[in-house]
Amino acid sequence: MPELDRLKEQVAYLKLWQGIMVVTDISVVGWLASATDGTRPVLVALAVTTVALVTTGIVIVHRYIERRIDQIGKL
Repeated sequence: MPELDRLKEQVAYLKLWQGIMVVTDISVVGWLASATDGTRPVLVALAVTTVALVTTGIVIVHRYIERRIDQIGKL
């Protein structure tokens, strides 16, 4: 039972961070959509890089969550 509780807490914690990353990703994409006209190219490049990195992080965290859910299913 302690293992099940630990895995559930890990899933909850990972979901929290995944949600934070999704909100960050949406915010930066929204900023890119609205502010690219008068913005310096360096800032646009940094924002695009940030979107790529955060999106990659979301996918990685999602895979961790899937693994934890599979572990819960095996208990």
